[in-house]
Amino acid sequence: MQDLQSLLETTMKQLAPLASEGTLASYIPALGRANPAAFGACVFGVDGSAAQYGDYAEAFTIQSISKILSFLCCLLDSPWERIFEKVSLESSPSSFNAIAELELHATRKPLNPMINAGAIAVLEFVAGDTAEEKFGRIRALARLLAGNPTLDCNEEVYQSEQQTGDRNRSLAYYMKSIGVIEGSVDSLLEVYFRACALEMTCADLANIARVLARDGLGDDGVVLIPKEVVRVTRAVMAMCGMYNESGRYAVEVGIPSKSGVGGGILAVVPGKMGIGIYSPPLNEHGTSVCGNALIKELSDRLSLNVF
Repeated sequence: MQDLQSLLETTMKQLAPLASEGTLASYIPALGRANPAAFGACVFGVDGSAAQYGDYAEAFTIQSISKILSFLCCLLDSPWERIFEKVSLESSPSSFNAIAELELHATRKPLNPMINAGAIAVLEFVAGDTAEEKFGRIRALARLLAGNPTLDCNEEVYQSEQQTGDRNRSLAYYMKSIGVIEGSVDSLLEVYFRACALEMTCADLANIARVLARDGLGDDGVVLIPKEVVRVTRAVMAMCGMYNESGRYAVEVGIPSKSGVGGGILAVVPGKMGIGIYSPPLNEHGTSVCGNALIKELSDRLSLNVF
C-alpha cells in the first residue's frame, strides 16, 4: 500500500489546518481537554496491507462509535423481532441527542440504534443481568474484533460523562415511561457511559472495521461475527451512522461509517478495507472536521463509494 501511504501522508498534511474550524466536545469536560492538533489515521486492507500516519497510536475514547459494538452484541444475543419492536431502523433528521423526536414520531420509539436514545434502548438486549455483565460483554467483543486484549474504559471520561449526562438520563427516563425500556434506567446508563468511554487507537478502530469489511471473518478466516449480522450493521451505519448528515455523507462519501464526539471515525469499505481516524475538533453535527474531510478525499481518490 505504498501509494496509499503517500496519499494518506500528503492529504493529512493538507487537511490538518481544518482543525481550527471545529470545536472540542466541551459539554463533556474530560473531552474538552483533548489536544485539538491531534490527527491520526490507519487504513487496513482485507489482504493484510496497511497504511498509517500521524497520531494513529494515540488512545482516545470512542464515544458513539461504541454504538456499533452495542448493536452487534444485541443482534448476537437476542431475537431480532424483539429488538425491532423497541427500536426502528430509520434515519433521523434531528441531532443525535434529540428528545422531541421520541414523543412526536408515530411509533414513539427511537428511530435507530445509532442515536443516543436507540443506543440506550438496545442495551436491554445485550447479554447480562447486571451493568457489569453487559459492559463486560461489549468490552469482550471490542477486544476480540480489535485484536487488543487490553482495551478498557477510561475512568476519568466515564466519571465526567456520569456527572454531566442529564440529557441522556432524560431520554432514558422518557423511554421508561412509555415502555420502550422495561428494566433499570440507572443500570443501562452505566453500561452506556462506560461503553462510550472505551479507549482505543486508530489501529483498534481500523482492525474492527476490517473485520466488518471481511463479512465478519478474522485474520485467520475464523467467523467472528455471522455474515448476516455484519450486513445489517453495515446497512444501519450507512443510513444512520453519521447522524443527521447521514444522507449527505452517503452521497458524498458512500462508505458505512460511525462517528463519535471524541473525534473518532470508524469506516468500513466492504471487501476492501477498514479505516480508523482521530481528530478531536468537531463540526456542528458532532463529527470530526478533519476526519470527515479525510475520508471524503480517500473515497474520491480511491473510488470507494459503495453506491
